[in-house]
Amino acid sequence: MRANQRDFARMAEKAGATCKLFFLCGPDEAGASAAAAKLIAALPDAGERVEISGTQLRSDPVRLVDEARSTSLFGDARHILARVNGEDANEALKSFCALVDRGEADEAWPVFIIASGASDKSRSAKQLIKRNDGLVGIFYPPDLRSVTTDIRAIADANGLRLGGDIAQRIAQATGLDIRLAQSEVEKLALYLDASPQSPKTADAKAYDDIGASTEEDSFVTLVNAALSGDLKKLPSEIHRLREVSMNPVGVALALERRAAQLAQLSAKLRPGDDVGGLLERERVFFRDRRDIARQLQQWHGGKLERLVPRLTNLHRSLLANSQMAELILAQELAQIGRYAAARR
Repeated sequence: MRANQRDFARMAEKAGATCKLFFLCGPDEAGASAAAAKLIAALPDAGERVEISGTQLRSDPVRLVDEARSTSLFGDARHILARVNGEDANEALKSFCALVDRGEADEAWPVFIIASGASDKSRSAKQLIKRNDGLVGIFYPPDLRSVTTDIRAIADANGLRLGGDIAQRIAQATGLDIRLAQSEVEKLALYLDASPQSPKTADAKAYDDIGASTEEDSFVTLVNAALSGDLKKLPSEIHRLREVSMNPVGVALALERRAAQLAQLSAKLRPGDDVGGLLERERVFFRDRRDIARQLQQWHGGKLERLVPRLTNLHRSLLANSQMAELILAQELAQIGRYAAARR
């Protein structure tokens, strides 16, 4: 089965217990991740999460089947979450589909695959589109109206009534990234001490008070300094991170988006290709082309594959350690910068 973001929720509900495998792809990685989070939250008992990287699936395709059929140490429920790039999961999906076709997947745990750089035209997706026991979700960058609607829904769930045009302001300030928008809403709810049991109304002043200037532009120079390995500029950018109290999760998301963009461009780049021509064909914003061209030279192949899951782990670590988030981010930025600089 196939669904886009407009009908994904309806299709996912319709699929119900018949689907064991969800393949979430498309150019909007944030939307795919948000969809996976909603699907997992809707499970009767999500249980333990088992995370697998694309590199692990590519080197050991049978691992997906093994994890889906394994039980936890205490026999609790579990689900599988894999973050892959391109066709990393193709062979693993073949093994899983073969298991289903043999009638041996009744007790398998649900599997959610977030595939950066893949589309519904990829080999991985084509394996599942015609099946009734798998669902392919294709996510495109959202528009302002739909993100604003989603932000209002997130606010309602957090006991927050958004006054005036605050939802739209949050959508614009976060670059239509629903994960970053959710972080902003949760921060605003915490500031106002809002909850579903004790709802509060957020106005423009409250939003201004929490320093909500998280526009993507404020992250660009920091992201470029780290991924380009510019060790002369990076210390001052990390100082600016602390000085202006940037949202660490916002920076991490900006890094993830740039890494996903590099992965998509790298997959289309062939030996001898003109990088400038590729960036022009792909309509990369002209102000970003010089930095992205430089980063494509430094992050490719195995190096890029290691970067993507590293940034995903960074994101999780920031969410789990909010008190130490700024320090964790600064240390990781320094390590990424040194890694990039050593490979010029």
